[in-house]
Amino acid sequence: MRPPFGIYLHVPFCTVRCGYCDFNTYTATELGPVGGAKGASVATFVDAAIGELDLAARSVGTDRPVSTVFVGGGTPTLLPPQDLVRFLDAVRERWGLDDDAEVTTEANPDSVTEESLRVLADGGFSRVSIGMQSAVPQVLATLDRTHDPANVARALAAARAAGLAVSLDLIYGTPGETLDQWRTSLETAVALEPDHLSAYALTVEDGTKMAARVRRGELPMPTGDDEADKYELADELLAAAGYGWYEISNWARTPADRCRHNEAYWRSHDWWGVGPGAHSHVDGERWWNLKHPATWAKALAEGDPAAEREVLTAEQRADEDVLLGVRLVDGLPTDRLTPQGRRAVAGLVADGLVEGRAAIGGRVVLTRRGRLLADTVVHHLVGSAGA
Repeated sequence: MRPPFGIYLHVPFCTVRCGYCDFNTYTATELGPVGGAKGASVATFVDAAIGELDLAARSVGTDRPVSTVFVGGGTPTLLPPQDLVRFLDAVRERWGLDDDAEVTTEANPDSVTEESLRVLADGGFSRVSIGMQSAVPQVLATLDRTHDPANVARALAAARAAGLAVSLDLIYGTPGETLDQWRTSLETAVALEPDHLSAYALTVEDGTKMAARVRRGELPMPTGDDEADKYELADELLAAAGYGWYEISNWARTPADRCRHNEAYWRSHDWWGVGPGAHSHVDGERWWNLKHPATWAKALAEGDPAAEREVLTAEQRADEDVLLGVRLVDGLPTDRLTPQGRRAVAGLVADGLVEGRAAIGGRVVLTRRGRLLADTVVHHLVGSAGA
């Protein structure tokens, strides 16, 4: 049987570029005159995106219903909610949606209202993922986030009133953030009782405004030990509040509250990524679109917006299977490892990185310490194959 099929839409627009962000996003100023080109502006973007859905339908056929839709960015909710619903309607018209389809949009707290969220819910959206990042104004200022922390609660309440499930996204390891400030953010998030929480360690990426500030000595570089302490605190507090981890950076109240679209990525299911810079994976082939909105829209109009394509070798797929599988709470069956990888498991158990009971049962499941050192675990499970 073919795996579940999902649709991802990348909305590349933001009102302000945050200092830590290296995502494929653009402000109106950065787009300049091309912002008026068809597909490269808020007003015309969804029309172009629907055009890519037509390309997808011709390429993969229309005989498999869509199980998940995820709208990310950027700030997707800068688009009118009616446009997001129009995109979802176009997905529904071409493939149909599973009866229990999960349909998510990301949102900044200041970019949604009770009315806009109600339009999304009425149009078929089921989840909203709110970019909270922190509850501490000083930390938000360092991140160049512009929202008022109090608006997170307002946005969450509005989403709940509309009948939407809610996820909160948090970032830890911001330069200068103390452990107590991180605790404040966690406790504030838990008190709001979302269905799902994500917590990601900040990476200071080259080429960002934050990286330049670190180089100039204006901000301290986050340390690995600091981020490890903050991850452990997050896992402790979230577990105590009833949230179970199911992927290294993600926790949910119940298995039903997990983000199924993201699980599809980790399990190498099929998805078509629509929009500039979006990545796709269908039937073992991968490709990624041209990044600039105007370039993407022009290439799409000419027939194909893909920048490059690849088909992984069997060895690459096996390595990736390990890389992604060990990130999940149900782990990786040891029979999917090479003989050398299976021999490495005992040492990982002895080092406290892999759960012994799970290993006896034939699965590699990370301990909390193992989650902190997941790259090391993968290196042993995969790297040992060439030893």
